[in-house]
Amino acid sequence: MNPTPFRKTANLFGVAGLFLRLGSTAFGGPAAHIALMEQEVVVERGWISRQEFLDLLGVVNLIPGPNSTEMAIHIGYGRRGWPGLLVAGVCFILPAALIVVVIAWAYVRFGTVPAATGLLYGVKPVVIAVVVQALSGLGRSAVKTPALGVLGAGAVIATIVGVNELVVLGAAGASAALARGVRRLRRSVTGPPTPLMATAPFLPLLAPAALTGVGATAASVGLWPLFGVFAKVGSVLFGSGYVLLAFLRADLVQRFHWLTERQLLDAVAVGQVTPGPLFTTATFVGYVLAGTAGAVVATVGIFLPAFVFVAASGPLVPRLRRSPTAGAVLDRVNVASLALMALVTWHLGRAALVDWETAALGLGSALLLLRYRVNSAWLVALGALAGVLIKA
Repeated sequence: MNPTPFRKTANLFGVAGLFLRLGSTAFGGPAAHIALMEQEVVVERGWISRQEFLDLLGVVNLIPGPNSTEMAIHIGYGRRGWPGLLVAGVCFILPAALIVVVIAWAYVRFGTVPAATGLLYGVKPVVIAVVVQALSGLGRSAVKTPALGVLGAGAVIATIVGVNELVVLGAAGASAALARGVRRLRRSVTGPPTPLMATAPFLPLLAPAALTGVGATAASVGLWPLFGVFAKVGSVLFGSGYVLLAFLRADLVQRFHWLTERQLLDAVAVGQVTPGPLFTTATFVGYVLAGTAGAVVATVGIFLPAFVFVAASGPLVPRLRRSPTAGAVLDRVNVASLALMALVTWHLGRAALVDWETAALGLGSALLLLRYRVNSAWLVALGALAGVLIKA
């Protein structure tokens, strides 16, 4: 099967260079990573159109695993086929994994996680501005009709009241089939549509809300059991890093007693304060439990399912867009995905913009991005420098 025919070509070195850099500098979690990728591959390089990017975003939100890593793998597949799939994914994961191994070594040797307060203090506001810029551009492409805008608002409301993110995305896609039924019903009756008919396509988003409501290192850990635990997590996990924390706690702390509560929290903290995928938490845990071999086994275990899922879904993306029904489903999933991304950004913004200095960094970065199109990588580096100087 041929990869997606994106607009501009790139060789494997170009793909590797981009994702090595993003894996080394992309702080802020999946929403920020996806925003940085949109800036690089849509705005800066023109490798992919906004609509194609949105379609990939919709697909990665419907399969298990780390969304931003799967987005990188999808882009690599679209650029250079199967070799690009491997190169993009490995290059995005490898820098973060190496950084985490160094931190894990220090943790095992000294019993604590090195501080990075000033670095994160300056980077977080810039990351918020990058995400806002991406949402602005992607939103204009995704919200093609007022009805899709209403659906996006419904997705936000459903998530706020406690509906699981996967349920929201599935309901958004299912509303496409319901909308087709409503249109057939309209053609069989006379007169203008009733309010119930007008809102019917969005009822799947609200129904789940009514149903859901508001809602010590082990002495010896085998490498195969370690691989099995993380491969299972990578195969079934949807959602945020907090969901990852719940999965790891159930296995590593409660079931096998390989880690203490404090060690697990330290592992998740390392994944959050380092660039690249949050799932490199597995790298830290693997090193603490079984040294370098454990770090390699845990990293391969948690990320391997992402490559498998993308390899299976990647060839289907252009076919989905060519089908009117599947295209309508993608449109709705895309809008719901952006709505969830906007909600995450709101929560991240509240945590990042904590005083006038961070507010100034965020507003200044947004101005430079939206008005002058400054490269986001430079802004992240300058934000890090500013944070270190302010906290010095």
